[in-house]
Amino acid sequence: MATAGLDPLLRLRQSIAANDPPFTTTSPDPTPASDATENLATATHLQFDNPQQSYSLDTPTRFVSSDRAVDLRSIWFAWQKKDVAIPDYIASAQQLNEEFAAAHSTSKVQNLVFVERLDLITWLEGASEESEYIKGLEGDASATRSAQVASGAAGGVSTIPSSAAGVRTGKTIDPRLQEIYNGERRMGDRNSVLRGIKPTDFSHVRKLAETFLSRSRPSKPHSTTATSTTHPSSSQTSNLVSLPKQAKNHPSRRPDPIILLSPSASSLLRLSNIKSFLSDGIYMPPHTSTTAANILHISRLLPGIDPHRPLRFILVDTPEQFKPDYWGRVVAVFTTGQTWQFKGYKWQHPPDLFKEVLGVYVGWRGEDVPPAVRGWGRGVVSAAVEKWNPGQGPQGRWRDREVVEGIWTRIEEWMRGKGWGKEGGMIAR
Repeated sequence: MATAGLDPLLRLRQSIAANDPPFTTTSPDPTPASDATENLATATHLQFDNPQQSYSLDTPTRFVSSDRAVDLRSIWFAWQKKDVAIPDYIASAQQLNEEFAAAHSTSKVQNLVFVERLDLITWLEGASEESEYIKGLEGDASATRSAQVASGAAGGVSTIPSSAAGVRTGKTIDPRLQEIYNGERRMGDRNSVLRGIKPTDFSHVRKLAETFLSRSRPSKPHSTTATSTTHPSSSQTSNLVSLPKQAKNHPSRRPDPIILLSPSASSLLRLSNIKSFLSDGIYMPPHTSTTAANILHISRLLPGIDPHRPLRFILVDTPEQFKPDYWGRVVAVFTTGQTWQFKGYKWQHPPDLFKEVLGVYVGWRGEDVPPAVRGWGRGVVSAAVEKWNPGQGPQGRWRDREVVEGIWTRIEEWMRGKGWGKEGGMIAR
């Protein structure tokens, strides 16, 4: 089946939602069963069913990494490896690229960093309706087609001489019928009527509306109490006009704050049990969970930052895949007091680190806080939980909720102090 015009990323997301994933083949029109293969080193196309479509694995997609479109092969590879750890994902990509090189193929799998990979998987699963790495579709194809019909560029009824019409239809048209055709008026559909035959920029309307809206908002009280009835000064007018430009500088999507955990085996909180602790307010020992995830995200409503929308926090235990700007999104670091944890950090000296981010130490109730943690100053908050009692299980963990709420309160206070707000507010560091 030849490739249709549907966007390959959107087609992949639809097939995943319908629980009808595609499969890789060695032919654009696979007829025998032998054409199907699970080896990406030999596969050339991605085949969909219901309806049948085939895309070349070299097809560029709307997903952009480092200002470059990622091909369909790399997208499908990332989806196949969505449940594996980052080192395994990187090793698999290197092994596959070595197979391509051995076969003298120009194909290559692009290795996505962990935030890009997480964003892609979240979008493909349908958990998110937007992605900062996926470009929007260029336009509605049906609307473009209708506009062409309305302008006479394509489709519709021709008003050219009958000889040309005969070429289009493959036969000679009756002169009386051609006269009727010549009297017809070209018409489009609702898309061409509403959208016109060319794109129209209405951004000036939005800017004008923003000017009026800014006037209706309550202004901050001034130090003077004069009640002058004169018109606004020229400087005030220029401020009103410049507000839309300032609003335009804000990002369209709020960045997700990042929490770093300790990878130490002695840590009470690891990726296997941090979600039950911070989300449910219940401490469970790390060994009670069998999850192998290396990236988690949890949502939490922080009224002091945004009382209406929960913030989504990304939780990882290593910064090895960080880009430089990701450090500006780190809001907390959970530590055990072991300094080797900070070896790959931007700030490797603990006093410098905890001037930039909030430190959190969680230990057993009744045990002393390590001297190293106490020596790091007020930038580290200490909390204590009751020791795990297998006989009581989760039912006896009613005091954990108070500890968790205290940690979230300190994180919220720290974020507000650093300028986080409804639209993000991360600072460059």
